[in-house]
Parts: sequence; structure tokens; C-alpha cells
Amino acid sequence: MADDSRIQKTDIIGSYAAIGDSFTEGVGDPGPDGTYVGWADRFAVLLADRLPVLDEATSSDSPHGEFRYANLAVRGRLLDQIVAEQVPRAKELAPDLVSFCAGGNDIIRPGTDPDDLAERFERAVADLTNAVGTVMVTTGFDTRGVPVLRHMRGKIATYNVHLRAIADRYHCPVLDLWSLRSIQDRRAWDDDRLHLSSGGHTRVALRAAQVLGLETSADPDQPWPPQAQRNTFEVRRDDIHWAREYLVPWIGRRLRGESSGDEVAAKRPDLLPL
Repeated sequence: MADDSRIQKTDIIGSYAAIGDSFTEGVGDPGPDGTYVGWADRFAVLLADRLPVLDEATSSDSPHGEFRYANLAVRGRLLDQIVAEQVPRAKELAPDLVSFCAGGNDIIRPGTDPDDLAERFERAVADLTNAVGTVMVTTGFDTRGVPVLRHMRGKIATYNVHLRAIADRYHCPVLDLWSLRSIQDRRAWDDDRLHLSSGGHTRVALRAAQVLGLETSADPDQPWPPQAQRNTFEVRRDDIHWAREYLVPWIGRRLRGESSGDEVAAKRPDLLPL
């Protein structure tokens, strides 16, 4: 969790824009209509619930009005793509709050330097903080329990240290995913083992609310219910299924230079009421 010195009661947040990649788009958390929900959508609901209820007679006189939310995130995007495509739009919208999570897709590519990546991230934060109310910086996950990403844990940790330092310099609240122990549980992850499940996204939304000083109805780090241990055969069967259904296609896209987000557009490109 972020340092107590950064967790303070904030002014009323009347508008929020989320920028990032598949994590912020909500991949792994499908809604009833087939579109993804995700932690940012769930967090937006928590922010909206905090606004006072306005009736028709008083809403026009309110300095805040109805809560508005935009989600500019697109799966597969690299940091430079997010900076080029999403940061200018976020500045144009000028919301009270922007959540900024980027760099994960860069880190998993061979040869990526987390120091260089952090320098580019900082330039984007500096640009954003001059145009929007507050920028919430999001760290990377602890990937020790994610088979295909476990060996990148050191690079992610290095990048996270930089992100915290950047947040300190620009007085940004930090959504620290590394310290959120509950998402180390397998049930916090989707079947592809690369994206959070609905339960994982819910816990991240609750932690984001805590970071901004909001009261939450549940503890995001509450342990998951006990479950029966799987035997070796069940584990091996699941690993084979995962490799066939998810790992092989993922490697294929990397070899072909394709991205899962090549034909995807932002799901909420404008600040709209929930």
C-alpha cells in the first residue's frame, strides 16, 4: 500500500480518465454484454458513489455536476503508444483524476531497459500533471506466481522503484499492485494467467479507492476462502491446456509482430456519465 503520507482525503472528484493497456481496459473481467469491465470501471463506480446525490433542481448549480468517466486504455499498447495516443486525449479532457499504468508490455519484451522506460514514463507524468488535477501512478505486479512472467520479476521490481520515485517527485498517489497480497492467489487471475479475473479486478478497484482515502465496503487484501489442494495430475492437465490455448497463440503473435489490440479502440473515449 502507498505510504500513509500520500493517502489523504481528496477533494471531490467529479471526473476520471484511465489510460493504459489491457489491465486498465479490463481484459479478464467480461461484463454481461461481452465487453470488458475491469478495475478502472469498478473504481469509477466507487468514485461516483462518493459524490453527493443531486436532484434536478440543484444539479445545474453544482460546481461538480454528474460524475463523468473515460477509459482510453487499449490492450497490447506499449508505453510510447500510450503516450502518443492516450496522454494527449487525457490532457484534452482535463479530468480531476487520471490513472496512469503503462510499461508492462514493454517490460516483457527482450532487451527492454527499465531505467530508460522509467525516464520516458516520467516525461509523460510531467506532461500530465500540468494539465489534469491528479495523476495516480500504478506499479507493476509481483509476477513470482505467473509462470510465463516469473523470470521478469527483477526488471519489474526495478521499474517499480523508479515509478515510486517519480510519484514522489510529482506528488502522485501510488496504486501499489506489488504489495497487494491477495492478487498472488491463482483465483485473482484469468485462465490465460496474464490478466486478472473479475475477482482480481475488484480487489484492485478497492485498493485504488483506499489510496485516495475512500472508505470501502471490503478489504482488498482479505484472504480468499480455503480451497482443496489439486493433485499433480490436475495441475499438469491445467498447464497443458493453458499452453495450448494461451501460451502458443501469445508466442505466435510475438513472432509475427502482431498485437491483440491492433483492431481495438478505446471503449470510453469521452468523459461520460456512468
